[in-house]
Amino acid sequence: MAKIGYARVSSTGQSLDVQLSKLTAYGCTEPDGLIFQEKKTGTTDNRQELQACLRHLRKGDTLVITKLDRLARSTLHLTQIADDLNKRDIALVVLDQSIDTSTPTGRLLFNMLASIAEFETEIRKERQSDGIKKAIEKGVQFGAKAKLTPEQVLELKQRRDAGVKIKELMSTYGLSKASVYRLLSGKMQN
Repeated sequence: MAKIGYARVSSTGQSLDVQLSKLTAYGCTEPDGLIFQEKKTGTTDNRQELQACLRHLRKGDTLVITKLDRLARSTLHLTQIADDLNKRDIALVVLDQSIDTSTPTGRLLFNMLASIAEFETEIRKERQSDGIKKAIEKGVQFGAKAKLTPEQVLELKQRRDAGVKIKELMSTYGLSKASVYRLLSGKMQN
C-alpha cells in the first residue's frame, strides 16, 4: 500500500520544490513511497515519467498529486487515468483540492470537478467560436498580415519571369523560399 507521488511543471525554468515538499509531507517518500517528477508541458503525450509512474502503481497503492492539472492534459485524459486507476484498485489523492477517491465523498467530488471542468471547456469553445464568427462578419481577418502588397506580388512574378533567382527574390522581399514559391504559384494571396 505505497503512496506514489507525481510532480510536474511545464517548463525547465519552473521549480518542482513546492510540489515535492507537499508530496514528501504526505508520505510519498516513506520506505515504500516514491515520487516521479518531470518538467514537461501537460499538453504533450510524451510524458515518460507519468507513464512510468502509472506502470509502477500496484493494487492498493495511492497515486498522490498536488493539483488535478498536474496529472492530465484534458478532462478526457484525466477521466481515462482515473478510470484506469479505479479498475486497478488504486486510489487517487489530490492534495490541494482535498480529493481522495478511496472514499465515496472523494469520488463524488472528483467527478463533480471533472464535469465542471469539461463544462467550462465546452462553454469556452462556444464563446470562442461565436467571437470568431462575429469578428469575421465585421471583416476581421485572421492570420499573419500580408508582407507584400498585390503590386509587389505582381512585381515579384515579373522579376522571376525575367530570370531573377529565387535567392535574390527572397533577400529583396524578406521572404522564405517557401513563401516565394507559394506566391509564384498563386496558391496564396501573400
